[in-house]
Amino acid sequence: MDGRILVGVDIGGTKCAVTLGLSKEGEMLQLKDKDCFPTTDVDETISNIKSHIRLVLDRNGISNNEIHAIGISCGGPLDSRRGVIMSPPNLPGWDNIPIVKIISEEFGARTAVHNDANACALAEWKFGAGKGSRNMVFMTFGTGLGAGLILDGRLYTGTNDNAGELGHIRLENFGPVGYGKAGSFEGFCSGGGIRQLAQAMIKERLQMGESVAWCPGGDTSQVTARIVAEAARAGDPLARRIYEVSARHLGIGLAIVIDILNPEVIVIGSIYARNEDFFKSTIEDVIKEEALPLAGKVCKIVPAALGELIGDYAALSIAADI
Repeated sequence: MDGRILVGVDIGGTKCAVTLGLSKEGEMLQLKDKDCFPTTDVDETISNIKSHIRLVLDRNGISNNEIHAIGISCGGPLDSRRGVIMSPPNLPGWDNIPIVKIISEEFGARTAVHNDANACALAEWKFGAGKGSRNMVFMTFGTGLGAGLILDGRLYTGTNDNAGELGHIRLENFGPVGYGKAGSFEGFCSGGGIRQLAQAMIKERLQMGESVAWCPGGDTSQVTARIVAEAARAGDPLARRIYEVSARHLGIGLAIVIDILNPEVIVIGSIYARNEDFFKSTIEDVIKEEALPLAGKVCKIVPAALGELIGDYAALSIAADI
């Protein structure tokens, strides 16, 4: 193949993926091949990672010595400098696993690992909505709220890989719980947080003798952020109010980020990217109220561009960044 051959490994709580990519100067990273398989126990999963890397390489006629680099994306906590996965909550048994040493020794290629938020930040910076910027923040806004920071043209991970944990910032003394903290940024701006907001606001209606059409029987345990979004898109006032509360707190949190980091662009994925119209005007108004004017004016808020392929690009971006 003409270009740098990259291998990406995405280790998730339920499944893993091995992706083969080709990087050429001045061109978009090409996704050439991919294999997925279930995440099981530690030893079996690591064995499967190795075997699926070999399978993808063999299928494309590539030898180990042709690999430019291997990138591994995994949920934290982890130590990117030592290349060690350190007991992620979604990966039971993965306690102090030296994944970089294991994979680099197996294939003789330069290897690195980053947490998934940082990996996604690299992907959106190199190939997505943040391309061309020097100071970018990527925010997940999915099940939880995590972030990756690109500062002065490079990934910034902090002293011990804990930079960018924006979800832990407390925005209110009371509110939905996220990141182990009531009223946190994640509490208001995540799938789980929107679900909690919806459950509380539905209960208010029910106690006043009202019904909520999209919560049949008043069973709030079945409510999800997606159901609320569908109801909001259909024009339901309560559902729209729930997203308005989330949007206002997103604006408050973004203003804090803008004041501290002065980024050119903040890229937001998942729920925001799918429902930008529910958030955009509100966050713009809040940022005008809350952020320093000079910093607010130079910062764009945009949806993530890589969509469902971001996991593939994320792992490969780690390899490309070595």
